[in-house]
Amino acid sequence: MLIPPEAFVLPPADQGSLQQRIRQMVIDGVLSGRFRPGQKLPSSRRLAAHLQVSRITVTLAYAELVAQDYLVARGRSGYFVSDNAPVAAELPARAPRVEAAEFARIQGRFSNRQGVERPDDWQRYPYPFIYGQADPGLFDHQNWRLCAVRALGKRDFAAMTADFYERDDPLLVEHLLRRILPRRGIAAREDEVLLTMGAQNALWLAAQCLLGADSSGQRRRAVMENPGYPGLRNILDASGAEVRSVDVDADGLPPDAIPRRADVVFTTASHQCPTNATMPVDRRRALLEAAGREGFLVVEDDYEFEMSFLKPVSPALKSLDGEGRVVYVGSFSKSVFPGMRLGYLVGPPGFIREARALRLMSLRHPPGHIQRTMAYFLSLGHYDTLINRMRQAFRRRRQVMEEAIGQAGLTVAGQGGFGGSSFWMRAPVDTEELARRLRADGVLIEPGGSFFDPGRPDRRHYRLGFGSIAAARIPDGIARIAEAIARE
Repeated sequence: MLIPPEAFVLPPADQGSLQQRIRQMVIDGVLSGRFRPGQKLPSSRRLAAHLQVSRITVTLAYAELVAQDYLVARGRSGYFVSDNAPVAAELPARAPRVEAAEFARIQGRFSNRQGVERPDDWQRYPYPFIYGQADPGLFDHQNWRLCAVRALGKRDFAAMTADFYERDDPLLVEHLLRRILPRRGIAAREDEVLLTMGAQNALWLAAQCLLGADSSGQRRRAVMENPGYPGLRNILDASGAEVRSVDVDADGLPPDAIPRRADVVFTTASHQCPTNATMPVDRRRALLEAAGREGFLVVEDDYEFEMSFLKPVSPALKSLDGEGRVVYVGSFSKSVFPGMRLGYLVGPPGFIREARALRLMSLRHPPGHIQRTMAYFLSLGHYDTLINRMRQAFRRRRQVMEEAIGQAGLTVAGQGGFGGSSFWMRAPVDTEELARRLRADGVLIEPGGSFFDPGRPDRRHYRLGFGSIAAARIPDGIARIAEAIARE
């Protein structure tokens, strides 16, 4: 039986070359059961005409599928689905969707959390002032690929395929201890470091370990900044802890505003999220003194320290910690690319031991191949080269945006004095509605409401990121924002 050419639809262009997409199209048909063993495929000429591609492209794709035993060539008769091709499982008809009433108890417990929303197709918008996405034009694809290939080699095969259980790649840990943490003034040992699936996972592990109910069953009290990182607020809300928020000022979190009986204080001291404020060293010392006096612990999220390009970065809060009260959270997601999901925790050995055991129960460890690739990227100097390139580009974009904001008469609520990749803005209008109107004009901004304590809502702030937009597009995008605010 001949499979008609109309049964073939190319996958989207972002899924590989034409040959790869044609192969995937056939493989999907086989694995889904639409194409059965013995069925004949269209000739390369007919399929090429249907797909509007060259015949040699289809021929090469067919040849590769023969080598993979998805197809078999029978001389002049053409190509057929191989008898040895994987066979789709014969499954019974899908039963009606029924959900036991007991499942209603968990609905909304995790899914109804507030966060920063952005469209999945943000790349197609001409003015994407969004935060935290990698700029493909700045990333060192070639050397990352070489490091990944090296990590796939025979010598490193165990790092990719072995189950490390609770352990981490020793090569990456070594480079963290020798090259990354000393830049923050942090001296640590191997038993004081744990690799995580990004900073989000690190914050979750810290919250779970530090905020469990005490021996009397009393809820622990967590303190976070307001405005602050929405992802942390969701973690704390789900932990069962009592959550208090403290308003930040131009210098970040004020220690004297921390409520009594706090158990754990979460702070973004070096680069406050989202206002960009940097906590002065004197205030950092005051925070640590308060921690010792009041008996609370501190979790320091140092998520963007590499992007301090205006002034030398301040020492990490952890570097000033003489009593072992600070847990440090770091990440490669902002400096390399967010999809890598690789971060780390630094803390006292007893805390790291518990966090490691918890990680083992939930995800064991980050993928070994990613760990080893990152280790090579660090050891060969590619990471430092990438950071320097990003700093230069961000310095230029920040300058362009600062000038455009001034010319447009927009109000900056916080820009920080050390660098970063965003501006924290204030507007005389509802920024949720402003964002909806701007999206129709090709402009993406991040409304600030999700950063604030839900008990004290604020819809007059928004964030403008410049990490994902070319400098040449910034002035026009800022002008469109100013026009939209004026119309409101």
